[in-house]
Amino acid sequence: MTISPHRRLKLLFADDEPSLQELMRWELPRLGHEATICPDGATALAALERNHYDCVLVDLDMPGANGIEVIARAKQLSQETEAIVLTGKSSLETAVAALRHGAFDYLTKPCRLVEIERVLNRVADKRELTNKYRALKARLDRIEGEPRLIGESESMQRVRQLIALVGPSDSNVLILGETGTGKELAARAVHDHSARASGPFVPVNCGALPENLIESELFGHRKGAFTGADEHRVGLIEVANGGTLFLDEIGELPKAMQAKLLRFLESGEVRRVGENEPFRCDVRVVSATNRRLDEMVAAGEFREDLWFRINTFEIALPPLRDRMDDIELLARHFLARRGTHLGADDPVFDPDTAATLKRHSWPGNVRELANVIEHALILCEHPPIRQEHLPQRFCAPKPSAAKPVPSINLRELEAHAIHEALSRHNGNKAKAAEELGISLKTLYNKLNQSQTLGKTG
Repeated sequence: MTISPHRRLKLLFADDEPSLQELMRWELPRLGHEATICPDGATALAALERNHYDCVLVDLDMPGANGIEVIARAKQLSQETEAIVLTGKSSLETAVAALRHGAFDYLTKPCRLVEIERVLNRVADKRELTNKYRALKARLDRIEGEPRLIGESESMQRVRQLIALVGPSDSNVLILGETGTGKELAARAVHDHSARASGPFVPVNCGALPENLIESELFGHRKGAFTGADEHRVGLIEVANGGTLFLDEIGELPKAMQAKLLRFLESGEVRRVGENEPFRCDVRVVSATNRRLDEMVAAGEFREDLWFRINTFEIALPPLRDRMDDIELLARHFLARRGTHLGADDPVFDPDTAATLKRHSWPGNVRELANVIEHALILCEHPPIRQEHLPQRFCAPKPSAAKPVPSINLRELEAHAIHEALSRHNGNKAKAAEELGISLKTLYNKLNQSQTLGKTG
């Protein structure tokens, strides 16, 4: 008998009958689950202290500790652990006591294996639904519009062709592109083209996770694993079980976490912080970065073996400046998302504004265009959008062609851009980093470099 990997449960079975222990030692794995068999309540309590279990199956009357004590401790450690009671002493009182302590179901011995299998399937259904809810919530918290790649340029058509080809496979995918080009939308499209489309899609911004909490966020932890771990936490890899894990800004992962991620990709096994025993997760990994990983590998900042592992198939998203003909199509999409629908012949921009936008370099790419459209709609009730509706940076006078332009090196140009962005956002580094298309960590590094050069220059 086979079971889908994402429905496999980690079980703890506790009963003092040797024959039943032996039966469950063979039958529970045969049903596709991982099982720890305990001969009494004390052993079960000790096992709970070492590892988290999806479900415990316990006899009510056992030496060392009874089933109610085992259930109570399991629930104290993690409210997500389900409990199934098996007892030969059927009574209303024992049933009520078990349910009051959070038991998922109550079976009277002798019970048939098919009854146990049926209850375990219901536990798996509940866990699957919970993980889908978490994934949906994570997506809704991060999403910035419809999960759809917009554009009819040749480069965007090629991107969609590649997604359609790789989607049905289970290969790891690396999406390359500048900030704001739509890497998460491309990852979602890969997921939607796969056999995992009905499973969870879990986005993770590796650059936004605090370094001391990255392992806990990805792999989860058990209660008491470290200071502040007041409750059991399911990791995002486990939430993505049966679906797709999207690791955005993977180049920001610290070297120690790169090694742990590589181990998971090679073995499919997850070990929560504070636990001894690993368990398997069936997850497809799609990664994305705006950095040159090959250069990071050469500089010793990124593991070469991890780069090879995540880069089975590569998709490069074009910057907006290389597909200027898509600007109007994208603008129509953003207008519709804001409730402004235009006819096919209704212009989005007047001619001068269209020309201005096509001359812009779009360092923030599609995300920057979305902000420009939102800004314009505040100033005009209805398109066409005119020059005066654009942000101030589009209306600044251009330097005279006859005036000589002073020479400036790349480092000075970069420092000037950072200074201007910080000035526009009143010193808010997070907003400045987003406008510049770099991570907050990279902005701090460049500011530190600038200060160092100022002292030595």
